[in-house]
Amino acid sequence: MSEKINNYINTARSVEIGNPSWALAQISGLTDLSIRHVQRGRMEDQNGHSFMNMCSCSYLGLEVDERLAQRAADYVLSCGTVNLPTSRIRIRLKELDELEDRLSAHFDCTAFTATSCSAGIVASLPLLAAGMFTEGQRPFLIFDKHAHFALNQVKAICGDETQVVTCNHNDVDFIEDMCKRYPLVAYVADGAYSMGGNAPVEKLLMLQDKYGLFLYFDDSHSLSAYGEKGEGYVRTFTPELNPRTILVYSLAKAFGANGGGIFMSNKANYHQVFRRFGGPMSYSQYVNPATMGAAMASLDIHKTGELATLQDRLNSNIRLFDSVFATDHAGSRLPIRVIPLESPDMAISVSEGVFKRGYYSSAVFFPIVARNKSGLRVMMRADMSSSDILGFCSAVKAEIEIASLLPKFANI
Repeated sequence: MSEKINNYINTARSVEIGNPSWALAQISGLTDLSIRHVQRGRMEDQNGHSFMNMCSCSYLGLEVDERLAQRAADYVLSCGTVNLPTSRIRIRLKELDELEDRLSAHFDCTAFTATSCSAGIVASLPLLAAGMFTEGQRPFLIFDKHAHFALNQVKAICGDETQVVTCNHNDVDFIEDMCKRYPLVAYVADGAYSMGGNAPVEKLLMLQDKYGLFLYFDDSHSLSAYGEKGEGYVRTFTPELNPRTILVYSLAKAFGANGGGIFMSNKANYHQVFRRFGGPMSYSQYVNPATMGAAMASLDIHKTGELATLQDRLNSNIRLFDSVFATDHAGSRLPIRVIPLESPDMAISVSEGVFKRGYYSSAVFFPIVARNKSGLRVMMRADMSSSDILGFCSAVKAEIEIASLLPKFANI
């Protein structure tokens, strides 16, 4: 085959490098766990082992809230169907419109829902690349090097529509240089990154004001957990969405329900094009009645002082963890931390030992993180107690000490 391939992503190489670590994680009992909830924050696996999940994205603990579960059940019964398997642009349940209207009103935008954040990305990012959100002008499209896999997976599709490049993480200088060189530039990034940290939103908004930069953020990890209304990290800097800003989000993390979607400016003129040509928005399933009910119940909570109470508990737990482990993103109010370890093998060994002590944490390695970055990914939640966090930290420290006394771990 003479034609050049792997211009945007190299799946085969990722499998080749990452699969040995995944195989070791499976042998170590850290994958394919089949669990049941036994009490808030605790689970029991298929072997009867009880543990606390320290890598849940449910940052406010709402996914086990009885109010969400009850409303989910009520919606299935009141709708009279588990699902309506018809394209949403042709026929849809009225409850879907009611949910999207409430999301739009609460978050002051035009909100669309999708079966997942990934589906929302597949629906919207190719249209951006094709110029459908910029009056037919195709943008020079920049992906951040640390952009989530859900964004990177559509690079090749975008590359068939316009010129696509990848920049170093948070490289505002490069982005500005491209804004000077090209008539229209779009930047694709996470608002709050899944391995910790955040986009330099204030600086990017300055570039938007100066050059008309189009900003496309996945802010799934901060929705509900951050902001006075739970609007997420990005929206705290831009309460009114610019038509040249799009956010994709998850309703399955701190929001506590399921699915995801897209936030667009109320002033944008491309809503209809998105509905008609946004891939999964027209040809695929939409969120089911159970998800609609749970989301409505979560929105009720978002409108009360309970949201601030939960966020305060989350922030208190983040500060407590940071007082024990000085990770790269200590001091941030975003809830994700990575405890660095020297190799994938060491990360898996420590994670296995910690799991045996009653705490599950994600051992992260390539391609989840760069090849020279390995560690334990940890998420704080509002429903954790101080003793939960301190007990986990103690277990991690003990296992790191044990691993350090073993022969050197080989880097993969």
